[in-house]
Amino acid sequence: MRIVRRDSGSVVTWRRAQMVLLSAQGMDVSGIAKVAFTSEDRVRDVIHNFNTDGFSSLYPRYKGGRAPKFTLGQRREIKKIAKSRPAEHGLPFSTWSLSKLAEFLVAEGVVDDISHEGLRMLLREEGVTLQRLKTWKASKDPHYAVKKARVEHLYAIADREVIPEPGEPEVIFCVDEFGPLNLQPHPGRQWAAAGGKNKEPGRTPRRRRRATYTRTAGVRHLFAAYELGEDKLFGHIKPRKNRARFLEFCRYLRSLYPPDVRIAIICDNFSPHLTTRKDKRVGQWAAASNAEIAYTPTNSSWLNRIEAQFSQEACTGRCTICVLG
Repeated sequence: MRIVRRDSGSVVTWRRAQMVLLSAQGMDVSGIAKVAFTSEDRVRDVIHNFNTDGFSSLYPRYKGGRAPKFTLGQRREIKKIAKSRPAEHGLPFSTWSLSKLAEFLVAEGVVDDISHEGLRMLLREEGVTLQRLKTWKASKDPHYAVKKARVEHLYAIADREVIPEPGEPEVIFCVDEFGPLNLQPHPGRQWAAAGGKNKEPGRTPRRRRRATYTRTAGVRHLFAAYELGEDKLFGHIKPRKNRARFLEFCRYLRSLYPPDVRIAIICDNFSPHLTTRKDKRVGQWAAASNAEIAYTPTNSSWLNRIEAQFSQEACTGRCTICVLG
């Protein structure tokens, strides 16, 4: 008796052992062929060879020579499957391992056989490596595809990949808020007399930057816009983050171009950005100002390109965007 594991190094060995085991359990040839994703003739050959040669028939007898070469089509298909999710192929696991991926490639007929190490080297040559992923919240917006397609089309206009049709926006802004912001002291450097053992007698204490525990002026919020065509950032500091302040900033963006130039503002679904049943000011302003408000899908604010401009500020806790007006 011998144990043949899935991670033994060869998918072919594991497949042959699976066929023999199912045959020993009483499954007919047609059933084994369906489970193993192969032909009935192949199943009969494996069982016959096992009855004749025993366990040695499970191991492929490769001849000498250089390693097998995969065609360009095979390499592209392997790369495509490796970058896909197993769930897309109806498989009950979330991540490909080398053994599972090799097994799937053989079962789908992409390759006849491939070792785990050979698969790893092929993927590395194609620029695919196993990487740690952050958590991801999938959007449940029922209009996800339509909203995403519209935002991507506006990006294509801004990147000059497509020519805007009559009535489409010519200038694209990505808008979002950053904050709340407040003034905080940060450690700095200065030239001062030496301390410790070399301290001068009678020297006054060094000047220090004192903390501010009492802040009576409240906090501020940054309304920022990223103009994609000119690669410019615009920002206004506001005391509050509401619909009235948002419209003030939109009017400023509208004033940067002549009224006959249609603009588009891409923003998320934050409530001050929306036109609601009780408050229609945003929609009315857009209709009267030759502007389009394009919303990213729910839980998909990553589509807004201004988020990348906020990444450094979010990490350091400081705002370095130039504030205008």
